[in-house]
Amino acid sequence: MARLAAAARTAGVRVVRCTVLQRADRFGRNRNARLFQVARKEPVRMLPGSEAAEIVPEIGVEAADVVVPRFHGLSPFQGTELDALLRNEGVRTLVVTGVSVNVAITSLTFEAVNAGYQVVIPRDAVAGLPAEYVDAVFAHTLRLVATVVATAGVLEAWAAPGPR
Repeated sequence: MARLAAAARTAGVRVVRCTVLQRADRFGRNRNARLFQVARKEPVRMLPGSEAAEIVPEIGVEAADVVVPRFHGLSPFQGTELDALLRNEGVRTLVVTGVSVNVAITSLTFEAVNAGYQVVIPRDAVAGLPAEYVDAVFAHTLRLVATVVATAGVLEAWAAPGPR
């Protein structure tokens, strides 16, 4: 992910980070799925400004990057400004990285495709658990709706001359 972020910036491709946060008082958090109940019991809290909520230093956040936080839900598209920001800039293709294939990556991919975006997923720049499940999701679902490549393929495309 760090290599992709650096290469995107060099190629003039906007880096957009979609983060999940929670209010200290937990107001507005989802309660309608077991996943949210499990997360509520976790000792790590994703509070704005906390170390847990920071983007890892290897990736970093530069002045031109866009950070789109969300305080609820499973996907960075639902209830955030992400879609409007991308459409206003004429973005048609998303390179999706991060965690987790179990929920957020898959959900984001479906919503992006439903909204008319092309989705590219560098397979070696996403994670989920267990590995066998992630492999099955790629084999039977994500490869049908997104272009699945290695990070090296994206790096090559961004290094080539031409429009982004």
